[in-house]
Amino acid sequence: MPHPTSAPVRAPTPFADLNAVLAGLVEEVRARLGDNFVGAYLQGSFAVGDADEMSDCDFIVAIRRDLTAGEIADLEAMHAAIHDLPFEPWRHRLEGSYAPVSVLRRLMAEPRDPPGEVRGPDWGDPGMSGAPARVYPFVYLDHGAKILVRSEHDNTEVVRWSLREKGVTLAGPEPKTLIDPVTPDMLRAEVRQIMDLALSLGLEPMSMKAWQGFWVGLYCRMLQTLATGRVASKKAATAWALSHLDPGWATLIIRAQEIKEGAREKAMEPADPDDVAATHAFARYAIERAEHEARARELIARRLAEKRNGRHGPQAGDPGQQRTAGPAKSAYAPPPFKSHDRGKRG
Repeated sequence: MPHPTSAPVRAPTPFADLNAVLAGLVEEVRARLGDNFVGAYLQGSFAVGDADEMSDCDFIVAIRRDLTAGEIADLEAMHAAIHDLPFEPWRHRLEGSYAPVSVLRRLMAEPRDPPGEVRGPDWGDPGMSGAPARVYPFVYLDHGAKILVRSEHDNTEVVRWSLREKGVTLAGPEPKTLIDPVTPDMLRAEVRQIMDLALSLGLEPMSMKAWQGFWVGLYCRMLQTLATGRVASKKAATAWALSHLDPGWATLIIRAQEIKEGAREKAMEPADPDDVAATHAFARYAIERAEHEARARELIARRLAEKRNGRHGPQAGDPGQQRTAGPAKSAYAPPPFKSHDRGKRG
């Protein structure tokens, strides 16, 4: 039985030039892949909300089987040609993956490697700062790139949730027919892993202000996902962080948002060393907060289970029995900021 097909959105974004790029992308991909093409979709900020002129355009192309070397070369030629289109800046803003539907359906440990492409222990993911192999790598286009690489960048629960729940259909069946539900606990488990992985890789790259601001925004977004079990836009995550986190981090968070919304030339400037150090401290604070909230959720769940089973009141030896004064403050206090930097954009 064929999948239900959702009508493509005539104007999938608010930007006419980007819509022209996307229309050409879908037409070319369909022609080059033939019956291997299943559907094309937007996820990321153009799906979950608050996309603007500075946003990347995140796409997923669902395919019946993984790409052959010939198909990859054909698609690379297509993506290189897109960079020559007269649609600035969107011709350089596409970022996304070609995902086999059997792998896109749900996150799985197997198969881990594409047919005939076994990755050794020294393989580093080119789309994830050299992270080691964990799951199946899609064929991936980084923003601004003309070549396709193998990367796990989009083989995540966050992408699946965003695509299934908020995805914009450019062509093909409804995303919900291709992807199984992603539960809040599945999102939380993945986000906690990403928090640790990003910090273990040194939050690299961090060379420009744009990257430094990206890492602050990412940890705000991950903390909100842990709290809500949903994926929100970066702008919404920033607002959430300013109202829910230690106020001492507000200056760093606001500065990161100003970098995102400011002039591109300022974002390309070298990252301020003080902000870099503060960003590392913020990541450690976020992980500590996440650990504390996970313990709190576990304790609440245990108490509710005990209540349902007829057990009342705390018992000797229960976790948290010695904590009578409330949770301890984080060891990672917000670092002081230079007063002359206050309020500066970027």
